[in-house]
Amino acid sequence: MRGKEEIRKAIEAGEAVLGIELGSTRIKAVLIDEDKSPVASGSYDWENKYVDHIWTYDIEDVWTGLRGCYKDLVKNVEEEYGVKLIRFRSMGFSAMMHGYLAFDENDELLVPFRTWRNTITGEASEKLSELFSYHIPQRWSIAHLYQAILNGEEHVDKVRFFTTLSGYIHWKLTGKKVLGSGDAAGMFPINIEARDFDGRMLDQFDELVAGKGFPWKIRDLLPKVLLAGQDAGCLTEEGARLLDPDGNLEAGIPLCPPEGDAGTGMTATNSVAVRTGNVSAGTSVFAMAVLEKDLTKPYEEIDLVTTPSGDLVAMVHCNNCTSDLNAWVGLFREFAESFGMDVDMNRLFSTLYNKALEGDEDCGGLLAYNYFSGEHITGFDEGRPLFVRTPESRFNLANFMRVHLYTSLGALKTGMDILLKKENVKLDRMMGHGGLFKTKGVGQRILAGAIDTPVYVMETAGEGGAWGIALLADYLVRKEDGESLTDYLNNKVFHDAEGSGMDPVPEDVEGYEKFMERYTKGLAIERAAVENI
Repeated sequence: MRGKEEIRKAIEAGEAVLGIELGSTRIKAVLIDEDKSPVASGSYDWENKYVDHIWTYDIEDVWTGLRGCYKDLVKNVEEEYGVKLIRFRSMGFSAMMHGYLAFDENDELLVPFRTWRNTITGEASEKLSELFSYHIPQRWSIAHLYQAILNGEEHVDKVRFFTTLSGYIHWKLTGKKVLGSGDAAGMFPINIEARDFDGRMLDQFDELVAGKGFPWKIRDLLPKVLLAGQDAGCLTEEGARLLDPDGNLEAGIPLCPPEGDAGTGMTATNSVAVRTGNVSAGTSVFAMAVLEKDLTKPYEEIDLVTTPSGDLVAMVHCNNCTSDLNAWVGLFREFAESFGMDVDMNRLFSTLYNKALEGDEDCGGLLAYNYFSGEHITGFDEGRPLFVRTPESRFNLANFMRVHLYTSLGALKTGMDILLKKENVKLDRMMGHGGLFKTKGVGQRILAGAIDTPVYVMETAGEGGAWGIALLADYLVRKEDGESLTDYLNNKVFHDAEGSGMDPVPEDVEGYEKFMERYTKGLAIERAAVENI
């Protein structure tokens, strides 16, 4: 880590790199130096709105949020280093993937931004998945476009360009209608060999809607797909004023391809290499696994996207993870406080999580479901948190905590088993990050047992997506000739990263399989609860 004066000089000389990511509740900016370390940050809180049965963000809120986030960064840099931000070596923008932003020939937004959170494209998702023989999730941009066609929405005839949130921001800042491969893969299927939208499926879509008489072909509407490190344009004068109305920011700064939050998450956890991946486990949980080859057939449980470099990634996304586990820990806190104890929550989580490791490997016959909401992987539109045991079950605190840790990854294991057992996907390691892994060694061991794969957790568990897009912007301008993103991350970012790896314990693997037999059979209990309670 360089000294403060050295960092100040680098910022003043325009050598720092800026990354900004628009998350679902917070917009975050991270400034990194040549060592790839965050040296300043800014943020802005925002919320989506539910308007006319659509989850959306106002476009004006996008720009208010971006300016607010950038202004917060500017203020923090001036306070910390006494430097006014004028230029950067490079910049990058990322945002929540998927969704639908459609524009007419005058670049006017035709309908309010439809975000990834909407589940209004079921018919389109089903029909396109059948047409392409390729799973098209409801979140994907093409599903939103086709659903608008099925609905007979008037705006479709006027569409001349549609994109994601990161693609929209990048377009307005640079004038370039481009999109990084990872985010593009959430718009329309990618052909891995071509590193571009799948030509066969593009033709199939045009044939599907040919009778509608639209004045466009689908290729004309999509952004250009770019890989990490490729030229994506520079900040224009107009773009500079959009981001910094005070007029200090200079134009001409190169921008990396805009990316989605999945791609920046992979970058920030050094999980872009083939046979690696990451698991993010908090309120929800998802796994990303970088594949050596395509799957043999489509699966509803598996989304296929790409790394920022264009390698194929299988994504298993589950709605429920730690909410029920946290609720039980909260109950134990209430119990302790009833006895007048002053409860330290970090110590309580650590004590209860570590107690789970004393339990039976199969949880002693206990069963639980953490379904606060529906879970598509197991076929539920709604959820009911449940705890179930038989008179013969070994009911003690260790097994009770272990079963709730196991079930927090139960739906994820259902999806991962498709990859690891049906498709024989090989993984050398997975990176764990998120709240489940805060108690050292526990969530890590549970995940390793669930997927029978070594799991690594960094001391920082990653700096988040804003750092990830800053790294991609740095890779754009500081990569050496022929240096892959994987090599750049291994050699220049994570070469001295502190962390710990854990191999799966054979008894845990065997015990988790026994638990999953009970979990799968018991889904009938969960279904009865949804239907009757």
